[in-house]
Amino acid sequence: MIKHFTSETLLDIEKHERAHLINSLGGFKSLTLVGTSDSKGNTNLAVFSSVFHVGANPPLIGLIFRPSPPERNSYSNIIETGFYTINHVNETIYKQAHQTSARYDKEISEFEITGLTPEYKDAFFAPYVSESNIQLGIEFKEKIDLTINNTILIIGEITQIYIPETCLSADGFIDLEKANTVTCSGLDSYHKTVQLDRLSYAKPNKEVSSILKIE
Repeated sequence: MIKHFTSETLLDIEKHERAHLINSLGGFKSLTLVGTSDSKGNTNLAVFSSVFHVGANPPLIGLIFRPSPPERNSYSNIIETGFYTINHVNETIYKQAHQTSARYDKEISEFEITGLTPEYKDAFFAPYVSESNIQLGIEFKEKIDLTINNTILIIGEITQIYIPETCLSADGFIDLEKANTVTCSGLDSYHKTVQLDRLSYAKPNKEVSSILKIE
């Protein structure tokens, strides 16, 4: 039996049930920790499932912030300093990542609460998560206010990348499973992945084929 929802019947669903339903519809999502610091050096760490690719040249990445209030410390730090990090969540730290979604006061660092380690390197202003295997240093470029639901789109340029050499293929492809990166669905469900295949570049009148190397 298929369950059918309409825009009208959705309004009749209890608030939290509706949030779980709508947040699950987009399928599996990227799962990252965004590290920031204010101008005084107070650190902040927050989990995000709204990070997405914007462009490769220049290398741009997008991030959605929900409406305020409550105060979004990650957002205010990004606007204040212009720098932040994006760190992949892996199997060893997904519970700590989930805990960062709690609403702590600005004076409290989620790094300290969760036991994750802030890591500063190459004179980059914002802290990386030392326990993350894939780390990106981002410089803020543009803010777009989405009036339809009062969310904010932040676009940043990737200026620093740290990836284990064992996870990087000769053609630039990153093996996320080797990096132990996990994904999420909805608001609270975390998942490992299994690669099905890598396929050849799609062209008209040419059948796609596997490009996975047999080792």
